[in-house]
Amino acid sequence: MATMQDVANLAGVSLSTVSYTLTGKRPVSAATRARIEAAMAELGFRRHAAARALAARRTHVLALAYPTYGVALGATLNDIVRGAVEAARESGYELVLWPVDSTEPEVLRELAGQRTADGVLLMEVALDDPRIEAVESVGVPCAMIGRTQDPGDRVWVDIDFEDALTQAVEHLWGLGHRSIAFLNRSQAQLDTHYGPAVRARDAYVAAMTEHGLDPLTVACDVTPPAGRRVGTELLASHRDLTALIVMNELALFGVASALREADLQVPRDFSVLAVAIAEDISQMYDRPLSFLAAPGPDQGRLAVRGLLDLIEGRTTTGGTNLRCALHPQSTTGPVPVP
Repeated sequence: MATMQDVANLAGVSLSTVSYTLTGKRPVSAATRARIEAAMAELGFRRHAAARALAARRTHVLALAYPTYGVALGATLNDIVRGAVEAARESGYELVLWPVDSTEPEVLRELAGQRTADGVLLMEVALDDPRIEAVESVGVPCAMIGRTQDPGDRVWVDIDFEDALTQAVEHLWGLGHRSIAFLNRSQAQLDTHYGPAVRARDAYVAAMTEHGLDPLTVACDVTPPAGRRVGTELLASHRDLTALIVMNELALFGVASALREADLQVPRDFSVLAVAIAEDISQMYDRPLSFLAAPGPDQGRLAVRGLLDLIEGRTTTGGTNLRCALHPQSTTGPVPVP
């Protein structure tokens, strides 16, 4: 894509002269203007977008702070990004990726301070996430896909994990299951107080306790081999287990291998219910997976709209909790008869 500097070079003028031509802040001779406009046409330069950015002192770029290392960008998270991209482009913005996690607030502070983006979206939010202060300290608007322990009046869009895990336990309880385990995200994410992992764990424990059942939570890295290893260990150490709730997209496939190796048929001998995943993942499983659908595209869209409200100075609505819809399919069934 051609830049203002490219236009200046081709037209044989300074960068500031191109800027004055676009904004009209200073007079430019007819001959110079004609050379600049011819250069723009030749290079395919997007004059109106550039003029708008210069006039408003905006880049019309939004940054998505997402830790690309140590966290897999699977189908579920990809849905969130897709929704964010669509909402940004509908409003004339582009979305760029900043691979920064919650342990690197100074990196994010430096990036935001360069003013290459008009606002920042934070993904994979910890309950006490220093990235928020890092962005706000340099005066750049910020919104969260997820939320901290105390978000105040900041803009955030999150999954209602309390409702989702309650639905999961209720579904399996209704099928007669009483020994139900929960396979969560990694121990590293729990140790850094990654919001979804902590909220889901606590909600599962509360729902099990409400029914007088003993909760059993297991942390698992977000990979198929980890799912296979943890699933195998879990089945061997808890032989009375009849159902598993999984909130770990990639570990699901390892769990399927562990069940096959234990000669357990799903759902005749054992039930599996996934929480907060994309529908595409359900179709990739051994059989149509029973799951609570993550509202990924809506999360991305609503977070972008909230961030644009901040940027444009419109009234914001604070936080939004989105429900997961239950889709009982072929991996949950009645508790097996001894």
